[in-house]
Parts: sequence; structure tokens; C-alpha cells
Amino acid sequence: QVQLVESGGGLVQPGGSLRLSCAASGRTFSRYTMGWFRQAPGKEREFVARISWSGGTYYADSVKGRFTISRDNVKNTVYLQMNSLKPEDTAVYYCAATAFKQAAVRRDEYDYWGQGTQVTVSS
Repeated sequence: QVQLVESGGGLVQPGGSLRLSCAASGRTFSRYTMGWFRQAPGKEREFVARISWSGGTYYADSVKGRFTISRDNVKNTVYLQMNSLKPEDTAVYYCAATAFKQAAVRRDEYDYWGQGTQVTVSS
């Protein structure tokens, strides 16, 4: 069992930056692929980024070049650095984990989810 707790959300102006963190419980964190998803009001939850246990990363086209996912296997934490934020990035951001799919990008490929953290981009 893995428990995930996100933090770092908030209100930011367009063009600003935020860094989200996701702290994971468990001793096998380094073996998990970690992902970030987001869900805007009235929309489906969508993939944002993922980092595999080996460190490989993959991003949605909408955030490529602006967001960076990273992990610290000593601290059992995954991060999402978000730069050049736009109003359309406004959403609840969720952290997710899977031990079985190194290249997971679909919601149903992830086994564990955090409670989410709100990101609002507005002037």
C-alpha cells in the first residue's frame, strides 16, 4: 500500500511559477512510476507528466517545455515544477503511482492516488 500526499498548490498570476510536491509512504518508492494528472471543473482528469523508476520522463503536449517532473528517492518525493503558468492550467492536480507500468500515461494504469491540490492561475 502506498499513500500519497500532495502539497504546494495555490493562487498564482499568469506567467508565474509553482512547485508541487508529492510525498509517498512505503519503502519501495524508487520502484514506482510516478505521475501527475489534473482535473479542471467540468472536465475529465488528464495526464500531465510522469517519471519512471529509471528516471525517464514524459509530458503532455500542453505542458511540454513549461513543466518539469523530478523525483528524490531518498525523500520519497516527486515534484512538479510549473513555469510560465497560464489560466488554462487551473485545475486540481493529483499525484499517482504504479509499480507495474514504467511508461504509464492513462488513469487506469495507476494504482494509487493522492487527494489533490488546487492550482489557480488568475490575475
